[in-house]
Amino acid sequence: MKLTNIKQVKEFLAEVNNCKGNVLLKSNQGDIYNLKSTLTQYIAIGALLGEKGEELELFCDSKEDEAKFISFLSKHPEML
Repeated sequence: MKLTNIKQVKEFLAEVNNCKGNVLLKSNQGDIYNLKSTLTQYIAIGALLGEKGEELELFCDSKEDEAKFISFLSKHPEML
């Protein structure tokens, strides 16, 4: 899922923290951010809010976690 306009950062990170498996953001340049790490969350959110925001794609290890994000993003379609 490509992400663009993250305005609900707290809600987004709460959803990440509710996931059981890894949640990854990947850039076109090959950067991979594992959002299960708090430090990496800060770096990734900076990238989402900055100039790389339209280049990041969300991946989940677990189909269950992926379903959580599909539900979350259906409530916030402006993020896609």
